[in-house]
Parts: sequence; C-alpha cells; structure tokens
Amino acid sequence: MRQGLRPDAVSTTPCLLRTREVTKSFSSDGVTVRAVRGVDLALHSGEFVAIMGPSGSGKSTLLHMLGGLERPTSGEIWLDGTRVDGLSQARWAMLRRRHIGFVFQVFNLLSNMTVADNVELAALMGGATRRQARERRDELLTELGLEAKADAAPARLSGGEQQRVALARALANRPSLLLADEPTGSLDSSGTRAVLRLLTRVHADGQAILLVTHDGRVASAAQRVISLFDGMVADDAPLPAERLVPPGRPAPPPSVPAVLRLRG
Repeated sequence: MRQGLRPDAVSTTPCLLRTREVTKSFSSDGVTVRAVRGVDLALHSGEFVAIMGPSGSGKSTLLHMLGGLERPTSGEIWLDGTRVDGLSQARWAMLRRRHIGFVFQVFNLLSNMTVADNVELAALMGGATRRQARERRDELLTELGLEAKADAAPARLSGGEQQRVALARALANRPSLLLADEPTGSLDSSGTRAVLRLLTRVHADGQAILLVTHDGRVASAAQRVISLFDGMVADDAPLPAERLVPPGRPAPPPSVPAVLRLRG
C-alpha cells in the first residue's frame, strides 16, 4: 500500500499537475473581469493540497480549469506530463471518467438513479467490473455513513447527505487526482468528520487531492495550503507534520497568511 507523502518527501515524487501563468478573464457588459491572474502551481503524486482565500478570489474558477470544465484564457496546464489546456471537451470527459474525480459545490447527482447507482455508475465508467463497482460503492457508502440511504433517490436526501454521495461518486473510479470544491460546505460537524476521515484515509493510500475550502479544519488535513487573493497566489506554504489531522479528529485552522489578514 502506497502511503501519503510527508511534506519533506514531495520534491522527490513525480509532478502530477502543473500550471504555468494560467489566467482566466470574463467579459460582461463590455467590462473585463480577470478572475485568475498568472497562477503557477504544482501538485505531486500522492500530495494533499488545500486552496483557501476570500470569496471571489478565483478558487473555484481555477479548480474548474484544472478539471477541464473551463478553458483558460492563457497559460498552460499539464497533467501527468501531458499538456491538457487545449484538449477538446470529449478528451476532457474521458480524462475525468478515467483519471479525475470532481466534487462540485452543486451536487450534480443523477436524479433518476438511486444513491447506490450514482456511485456504482461512476466506478463502471472508470473501467471497473460490475463486481468491483459494487464492492467499491458499498465500501464508500459505509465509510460515509450512507449505507441506509443506498436505495433512496437523491431528492430524498438532505443537502449534506447529497454532498457525501457526490464525494463517494468522485472517488468511485479510484482517480489519480481528486478535485474538490468546498466538499464540506453544506455539512454539519458529524458529516465534516466523516468526510475528513475518508479524505485522510484515501490520501494515506496515495490519493492526490486538490481541495478548495473555507474551513480551517479541512485545510489542516492537507500537507500544503495555497492562499489566493484577487486571482493570484498570495502564499504557498507547507503545514508542519505535527499539524496534520488524524482521522476523525478536528484540528485548529492553519494560520492565515499576513497578506490575507491585511487585505481581507
């Protein structure tokens, strides 16, 4: 079993995801808004990185570009040594199906399928056999406390339960990279602990995670915190190993970089 990386081991591992001078601009009523401005970042295989910053700082826009849901205005995105920012939507869809798990702020669950089928389908599309898909489905739903909801329709779940199903679906294909946009945003403290336990476990198994969050408890589970402000990287710092969160245990939030304290 491959273990999650210590912060001091990251530099010796392959770079899974890298951006170079990535920008994203939007035009509205003749006004150009620069949502992301020249972001450089690197995520290594098996690394867990959190992105924090105030609302409107470009966090979700950046994540959507990294998952191929939006095309950058300029710059480069490299995934596992291959440049991907110019790929077609069909090629991106294949990458997400096989190699990328995505957790959205809106859950995007299939309303005409049960909870179990939503998760199992993601595993099947990722190449698992039907038996493997069912085993993976049951494992994830049990770990997230959703086994009793397996046969329910998503509409009959609370927002927090739907978010946990969305996380299970994102992990069902055992992706090389998990991109998560506020995965605990609609959860209570119990649901947040369940998600933290699962993220900590899959990271220990070697899962690479890039996660956007406002929650310091969630960020404290990461090895590194990138802070965005006005679409730019304001800080990129590793967390000391002793701050990493054991499974299920809440932790104090990481210190806020001075640039965010001053400007935010």
